[in-house]
Amino acid sequence: MDVLQLDVSGRPQAWITTRDAAVIYASDGIAWTLGQPCQVLRGGLQRRTGLQSRIEVHPIIAVRGAVPSRAWRQAPALTNNKLFLRDRYTCAYCGHRFHPDDLTREHIQPSSRGGPDSWMNCITACRSCNGRKGSRLPEEAHMSLLYLPYVPNLHEDMILRGRRILADQMDFLCQCLPKTSRLWREHHH
Repeated sequence: MDVLQLDVSGRPQAWITTRDAAVIYASDGIAWTLGQPCQVLRGGLQRRTGLQSRIEVHPIIAVRGAVPSRAWRQAPALTNNKLFLRDRYTCAYCGHRFHPDDLTREHIQPSSRGGPDSWMNCITACRSCNGRKGSRLPEEAHMSLLYLPYVPNLHEDMILRGRRILADQMDFLCQCLPKTSRLWREHHH
């Protein structure tokens, strides 16, 4: 169970453990929360009252403090895991869905010809389509892309990074997805 940590302005910052969240609660670092409490952590006995302390952890917490402005400007890191998830484990050339082990990171403009390793130049391809295209451009190989690459925004990146996302967290993140996002379509249909 992970907690979605936001800054005070509501921008996602990280997925953190409920333990890490409890530390922020205990140090009075929470500005506001969203969603129904998803876990209750019990702590030690309080000296004054003799009662056991308990912290109700919410699925989404906003943390007090300054907002580092540069953090949300950069494009999210590109990993195969997130790339395959962005592209729904679907080969951009043949259109079939595959197990991640049978997928590759395909460079539309080949690396050998100066193509960058970036969200906009990479798509998901099965091993056989990737091999067939080789170090050619799609049009040189007479292959066409069934979908286009895009750079995930911050909210999409949080979805791509999350493991088990609770409904409250997914609803919050989906409010800020661009309409072109494949994640949005998958979540709402």
